[in-house]
Amino acid sequence: MFISKLIDKRIAAYQDRLIETHFNEVETMHKQMSGWTHDYRNHLQTMKIFAQEGDLQSVLNYLDELGRDLQEAGPNQLRTGNKMCDTILNSKIALAEANNIKVTAEANIAIELSISQIDLCIIIGNLMDNAIEACMDLSEEERVIRIYMEMKGTQLYMSFTNTSAGKRSKKIAGRFATTKGEGHGFGLVRVDNIVERHSGYISRNSEEGAYSTEIMLPQ
Repeated sequence: MFISKLIDKRIAAYQDRLIETHFNEVETMHKQMSGWTHDYRNHLQTMKIFAQEGDLQSVLNYLDELGRDLQEAGPNQLRTGNKMCDTILNSKIALAEANNIKVTAEANIAIELSISQIDLCIIIGNLMDNAIEACMDLSEEERVIRIYMEMKGTQLYMSFTNTSAGKRSKKIAGRFATTKGEGHGFGLVRVDNIVERHSGYISRNSEEGAYSTEIMLPQ
């Protein structure tokens, strides 16, 4: 009983740190998007003045400059159709790309999900964090993460695959054992608990050089 309570406390503490980290990332992304929206109004006003003065060349030059700025700011911004998914995924994709990881992503949701934002944040955050950490054991040329999300009827389907240094051969309670040390296993437990609570389905597969997780969640 004592050991069980101790484990519960450690999991709870880990969850609190995880949620804080993920929401800080989401908040940062939201502020960046809000800032661009504010700038967008100023850009429109500037081009309106050029247009009123009949200075078409200045409008074209300004549009060219804006295009370069957008390319530098985030050429691979993902648009899933769901704002919360956009924010979480783009923050994690930016983190992966900052670590020289190639990310390919395809996601089309376009509905309001019934799963809470906190649960969604924990699932995507954990899967992306684990994928990024696994890729960091590889050379830059080998680092790849593939993301696929879509609605299959009334269910949300998620697939996250990453290259890895080797095959995970050991499973404990249906999960591949983590090799990252204390704390990392709690994230997998949390993901499993959320999927179970939503009566969903989760599958993990480890092959030589690749690791994948698939999740189905009723909506």
